[in-house]
Amino acid sequence: MTRLMGGGLVVGGAGLALFAVLMAGRDAAPEASTARRQVRGAARASVANDAPVVDLRLHRLRNTPDASQSIERNLFRFETRPAPPPPPSAPTPPARRVAPVAMPTGPQAPPAIPLRYIGLLDAPTQAGLVAVLSDGRGNVFYGREGDTIEGRYRVLQVSPVATELSYLDGRGRQTIRLSGQ
Repeated sequence: MTRLMGGGLVVGGAGLALFAVLMAGRDAAPEASTARRQVRGAARASVANDAPVVDLRLHRLRNTPDASQSIERNLFRFETRPAPPPPPSAPTPPARRVAPVAMPTGPQAPPAIPLRYIGLLDAPTQAGLVAVLSDGRGNVFYGREGDTIEGRYRVLQVSPVATELSYLDGRGRQTIRLSGQ
């Protein structure tokens, strides 16, 4: 506790001394402040006398628009701005010859099978699952694994989630999910 009081006394004493110095400067004689002002003024004058004189050319500061710079502005008239001039075109580089790209000449993939898997029939007495397919035009087809549908497609596999079809010649194998996609 005494340490805190001793530190507080030191700080308080330093603050009191600072206050006294500031007050003494305020109460100083007016002659001292006048002398300081004269010294500052003399220093400024000597700097001003040593600086070179520069021609100001005041006529350049006046903004007088000539005929080529006449601008007509009316804040109450609304007009569209004129289109900016097109940017200068860059010179085009000479055309390079590109060798033709050889396209693969293999057989094309067959088109997608346009059927949708819309349902499943479970016929345990008839040997397995039967897929219910639609062509989107109102025609409905039923098929088990190995059956031919519409004379073009073969049912390869039927499951509760999807059915797998292909063209009769075995190409274009496609899995169609029960959601119809």
